[in-house]
Amino acid sequence: MVFGNRATGGVPGGGAGTMRFALHVLRGRWFMFFASILIMAAAGGTYIFGIYSKAIKTSLGYDQQTLNTLSFFKDVGANVGILPGLINEVTPPWVVLACGAGMNLVGYLMIYLAVSGRTARPPVWLMCLYIAIGANSQSFANTGALVTAVKNFPEDRGVVLGLLKGFVGLSGAIFTQLYRAIYGTDNDGAELVLLMAWLPAAISLLFIPTIRIMPRNAAAGPARGERKVFFYFLYASIVLAVYLLVMNVVELEVLGFSKPAYYVTATVLLLLIFFPIVIVVKKELKTYLQPPSPTTATSIVTITVNEKTTHPSAPHEPPEPVAADKAPTCFQDVFRPPTRGEDYTILQALFSVDMLVLFVATICGIGGTLTAIDNMGQIGQSLGYPQRSISTFVSLVSIWNYAGRVVAGFASEYVLARYKVPRPLVLTVVLLLSCVGHALIAFGVSNGLYAASVILGFCFGAQWPLLFAIISEVFGLKYYSTLYNFGAVASPVGSYILNVRITGRMYDREALRQGGRRGKDLTCIGVQCYKESFLIITGVTLLGALVSLVLVWRTRKFYRGDLYGRFREVGMVGARGADHGQGESSSNGASVTKDASDETVNNGNKV
Repeated sequence: MVFGNRATGGVPGGGAGTMRFALHVLRGRWFMFFASILIMAAAGGTYIFGIYSKAIKTSLGYDQQTLNTLSFFKDVGANVGILPGLINEVTPPWVVLACGAGMNLVGYLMIYLAVSGRTARPPVWLMCLYIAIGANSQSFANTGALVTAVKNFPEDRGVVLGLLKGFVGLSGAIFTQLYRAIYGTDNDGAELVLLMAWLPAAISLLFIPTIRIMPRNAAAGPARGERKVFFYFLYASIVLAVYLLVMNVVELEVLGFSKPAYYVTATVLLLLIFFPIVIVVKKELKTYLQPPSPTTATSIVTITVNEKTTHPSAPHEPPEPVAADKAPTCFQDVFRPPTRGEDYTILQALFSVDMLVLFVATICGIGGTLTAIDNMGQIGQSLGYPQRSISTFVSLVSIWNYAGRVVAGFASEYVLARYKVPRPLVLTVVLLLSCVGHALIAFGVSNGLYAASVILGFCFGAQWPLLFAIISEVFGLKYYSTLYNFGAVASPVGSYILNVRITGRMYDREALRQGGRRGKDLTCIGVQCYKESFLIITGVTLLGALVSLVLVWRTRKFYRGDLYGRFREVGMVGARGADHGQGESSSNGASVTKDASDETVNNGNKV
């Protein structure tokens, strides 16, 4: 296919036209979104800890509490993203992605060398450092790609967060399929760590030039048409998720699944992952062949800011002196935040009651579901499930993790726009649902782990887009890179309390009671291994649901208003100024006018 003159909308042309169109696609916002999808699809290796944790526990001789401590540092690395957030405030996204790729390679490669016996057995603190460094690369990938995508599509932030976080949720199942095709199913999971070391790093480095801030061109018209494109991405991701689910069931039921069969399934998987590029090309082709408007091609925008100015003939009035006691201090400003939806400073957001309530609810909710996911392998073993079923549980968690993220992103956006349902209320419903999954594990219901893996995977995934969308809506987008990562800190805090201090300790206590020896590979068998700890987790999650209702009450009026009105106003002002050349006043006193010969920003001076 060749492409002709863009200005005339003609299709015929030669190789130069094809090259121009290819560059147009690679530089476009939709290819940037596709690149973000691929980066996110490779950034969720932390969610398959349940598969390779057995290799770590066996080869290094850890007890359950030590293994859960390692899991805690994994969660710390994956969710404490203050550093990449601050870096992203002052550097372009490619710097964050490059740092994340290096950390991913170093961290997981050192774990692989230790588990495979290629290096001397490291002390526990060093293994914790390795996994924290490797997992922290996920925060760098999230900050570099996901935060950039949200800023590029601010009116569809719930949808964007749901889609991209959904692909993170699918990454566990994707890694499992590729791992089986490349390394087979006979090893204990050590080779999976090697795959996690090089693949995400390679993808991040490949798309470094693509990820950048690319605001929508106001002259291109309203953003409503973009929602349809996101639904195309959604349909593609649903096909991918269904395929992964079917393959997990087939591989579980068919004994002796051959290596060539895994090659075929992996090839189909890669085709489905890269299929969204067709959506990108179709969308960009429509934009490329659309002839530019004559007015937008020649018009220049003049912006006049209506501020107080002093006329030359008017007497000069000295500025009114400000009393020293009226000057606001730094802390006075911190505790005087703007209205919800405006851009908070970092300190204003961190010290706000809304952030405190959201943080506590997240500790209770995500901490509990993450504990279940990280212990899924040991839970299955204690309840007597075969190893093949345990691998299926981990993949089911990954697939339903995706479903929760996508459903929460799209559904919360829909009920918010249609019925003005506050997003925190959706979070409350998700927390209540997760209590059911925790109870199934606590009481050891026969074959209940299948249902529990589905429920907890869904609820774990659903909480993330809701958390990040609420932060962006309540506290604004100016410092979103930092606030996004601060919200994620609640996950390791909850994981440490519920996973290390409660679940791991109670598991080891029961294993010792059954005759195990401390310092060895402690293994506990039976419902009692996790019963007390998951009853506690169920109660804590219920408490989180009640706390989230406080945020629902505090933000009920805010969510009844027009959350994204100011983004539409900016687009309307730019579009009207380009189409009609008329001055349009905005809410901050600026006017946009058209000038065919000059570009001026009038603030008392001409630029």
